[in-house]
Parts: sequence; C-alpha cells; structure tokens
Amino acid sequence: TTRPSSSVSSVEIGESVRGEDVYIVQSGCGEINDNLMELLIMINACKIASASRVTAVIPCFPYARQDKKDKSRAPISAKLVANMLSVAGADHIITMDLHASQIQGFFDIPVDNLYAEPAVLKWIKENIAEWKNCTIVSPDAGGAKRVTSIADRLNVDFALIHKERKKANEVDRMVLVGDVKDRVAILVDDMADTCGTICHAADKLVSAGATKVYAILTHGIFSGPAISRINNACFEAVVVTNTIPQEDKMKQCPKIQVIDISMILAEAIRRTHNGESVSYLFSHVPL
Repeated sequence: TTRPSSSVSSVEIGESVRGEDVYIVQSGCGEINDNLMELLIMINACKIASASRVTAVIPCFPYARQDKKDKSRAPISAKLVANMLSVAGADHIITMDLHASQIQGFFDIPVDNLYAEPAVLKWIKENIAEWKNCTIVSPDAGGAKRVTSIADRLNVDFALIHKERKKANEVDRMVLVGDVKDRVAILVDDMADTCGTICHAADKLVSAGATKVYAILTHGIFSGPAISRINNACFEAVVVTNTIPQEDKMKQCPKIQVIDISMILAEAIRRTHNGESVSYLFSHVPL
C-alpha cells in the first residue's frame, strides 16, 4: 500500500488472488480513518481481482461505541462502518470483544465475534497468586454481563460500579455495589480510552478496602491523558491485549502488560478456512 503526498491510499495486490480465500488483517486503531479506508480499498481490490471470498479480520472494530443514538441527531457510525464493509465486498468479518454484541446484527454477512475471556482467565490464574480470593469488578453497569461470566468461571464474587455522567467522557459520582474489603480487585472492561473511568474506579476500590487493584482491558486505546493517569493511579498492573499494538505505550508506562491474542485470531482463520466450527474458541485458548 502506498500513500503519496496527496495522502490517498492506493493498493496493488502483489500476486494473483483469483479464486483464493483471502484474509485481510487490519485493526481499527491509530489513524483509524486512514486504516479503515485502506481496509475498504484492499477488500475491494481483492474482490475485483476475483478472490472467491474476502474475510476482514478486524481485531478492534472501529466506531464500535457509536452503536445507538444516545442523543438526538447523533450518528450510528458502527452501522455505517458495517454497510461500508459490505459494499466494499467483504464476505465475512472476524472481530474481537465488540463493544456491544448486537453490532453483529448490523451486518447481513456472517460475523465471528471472538472473546478475549479465555485468555484473560488464563492470565489471571498464571499471574495473580491470590486469585481465589479476588473480586471481579465492572467499572460500569454495561459490562456486568462480561464480569459475571468471568466471576462464574473463576468461582469468585463480582461487584460493579454505578457511575452517573453529567456529560460524555466525564464521570461525576461513583457508587460501588458489592464487597471488595481485604480482597484483590480485578477491573474488567472491553476498552480503555482516556482511562478516566478506570482510574476513578481504582481509587474507589482502594477506599473501599481492596488490597490490590488490577485492570484487564481488551482494547487499550490509551488516548490523551491515559498514560499519565495510569502512572499516577494505584494499579498493580494494567493488562491489555494486542488487538492494538502496545510497544510504544509499554515504554511510557511500566504498569502496562500485554496478553498476546494472535493465536486466537490465527486459529479462527484456520478454522474458517477449513470450514470448521469457531465456537470452541469462545471458551478455550488454542494450544
């Protein structure tokens, strides 16, 4: 792919893809709009070069948060992205931890929404010595389902934090529902952007008597003041997956640790290509 001075993406596929099963891996991060446009152009290039099937592998789905009208005259950009991918010629989508699983219904083509959960469970058991005495905490009511699922599989308690927002991206008041006294608290969420919420939540948990606080987040976007907030917060570790590359962020913040989920995506691609079921990956980490 080249981006000449006029910054238009132009794509040329280096070898024949006629009749092939093509997988294009492009995460919705960094320069999101450039990357999305590049993905659309690549899908289209493969499609008109007679590829038999084009699958877009999008570890972090762009605009996934804009999945409903939260105020009047707001866009539903996630649906627009879905339409754009279909129009470009994608036959199948593989993504991970969608912000809301209903986004799968924005597509008329099959979507495999993989979960980071098995990898997260594995990380907790291998890296938190006292995991049997922990509480899994959701930093907002929306993540309750994700948190209860993890708590059930570890057979531990869960708690959630109810937050009241006056305006978007600004948290006002937080109420902890559940008990974290004398326990390790593990905050779990699907994405962390400016990290205001999780840093607030961490303070709340410490003041409620938690002995240690970890955060495990699937998509570490870390924009704006995120890194300095994490450095100043009381986390033992902030664990993210590499659906978004984290090398630079890890240099700036020693608390950030990464779970590699490339194996999950690789196995999903292998299974789809061979026409096998992908649902095994919802509850197991590929060996």
